[in-house]
Amino acid sequence: MKIMVIGYCGSGKSTLARSLGKKYHLPVLHLDHVFWLPGWQSRPREEMQRIVARFLDSNTSWVIDGNYFKTEYTRRLTEADQVIFLNFNRFSCLARVWKRYRKYRGRTRADMGRGCTEKLDWEFVRWVFFDGRTRKNKAAYRTAQRLYGDKLTVIPNQKQLDQYLSLMELSENTHSRPPGTPAPASGSWPWRRGRRQSTRHG
Repeated sequence: MKIMVIGYCGSGKSTLARSLGKKYHLPVLHLDHVFWLPGWQSRPREEMQRIVARFLDSNTSWVIDGNYFKTEYTRRLTEADQVIFLNFNRFSCLARVWKRYRKYRGRTRADMGRGCTEKLDWEFVRWVFFDGRTRKNKAAYRTAQRLYGDKLTVIPNQKQLDQYLSLMELSENTHSRPPGTPAPASGSWPWRRGRRQSTRHG
């Protein structure tokens, strides 16, 4: 089982990836953890590329969260059995970021690089509201939906994410696929493949 989680900053990618990894006993790779070095210094792109490629080569099952469109992005999309796109609007993302800041202020989250204490400044707010939602980034999401729509699920808000997780739990407990779910090539899946909840961008 290979699950790729993408979406806007503050939408809850790392939290979802961590939950999925724990639930299905899968190794989890947080791309932010790879990218950021102590003191919020960025890792050289070539080195990050090697680390991610090595992880993909070494694991037959995984959960990977993060966008990083220049880091094995197409390979991740191609190899993933399920792609989850958290398409939360910017206001929801900012509210989640604020809540996260209050919880981890002065500490480093497990999904972040060592020595990167939680912060919330204008630069980060601007990223959540504007810089992380450029036309180029939105185009990348639309392309993923077009090319991998059979295995990509779009979730636009917390309510539908909760419903999605409940569907997974129900399907696992009953050992059956939700109605209308096509049979996968191998194994069984606890969710509806390719179900698009929404195509809106915040």
